[in-house]
Amino acid sequence: MSRITDHKCKLCRREGMKLFLKGQRCFTEKCAVSRRDYPPGVHAQKRAKVTEYGVRLREKQKLKRIYGVGEKQFKLYFKEAVRLSGNTGENLMVLLERRLDNVVVSSGLALSRNHARQMINHGHFRVNTKKVDICSYQLRPGDVIQPGTAENTRKMVSEAVEVNKSQPVPAWIEVTGDTLSSRVVGIPRREDVPHPIQEQLIIELCSK
Repeated sequence: MSRITDHKCKLCRREGMKLFLKGQRCFTEKCAVSRRDYPPGVHAQKRAKVTEYGVRLREKQKLKRIYGVGEKQFKLYFKEAVRLSGNTGENLMVLLERRLDNVVVSSGLALSRNHARQMINHGHFRVNTKKVDICSYQLRPGDVIQPGTAENTRKMVSEAVEVNKSQPVPAWIEVTGDTLSSRVVGIPRREDVPHPIQEQLIIELCSK
């Protein structure tokens, strides 16, 4: 899968909002969006007015960058959202929320989404006692996520839990601090998604 190696703060500045790509740093005064709330680049502040297509494209880019998915993978999520019954926009958001890397970072078991992805890829997490190293793994109600038994794994997760202790946990996830584990207790609803995304604009763009 393609990987973005540029400064992640530039992505937030380009979208004009915090994408929370650096975890708790995004809540501090060091956040680049707070200090420079304009797009990166020499001529960024002289850009022409954004078209209707541009507005919809930016919404899609925001969503892709928040969850760290590429264009090909995003198209697969969109096709699945269309196939499912109900509102396509809500289906799309729910599918992205149910990704393993998203649940790990939402539970506070990792410092950031990139940190969660790295730990999952290296086999540091178990789902229902089985090792899962696929970040896009779709979780279901009743699934339990916990770190492996290795000492360095437990240490990394413990440090992340301590750093993120003030972070609110979504209602559809139940976290047990004593065992450093989390449990999916339900399917997320649209109101459980904390990101200010206008998914209807994305549906309009992708449906053409």
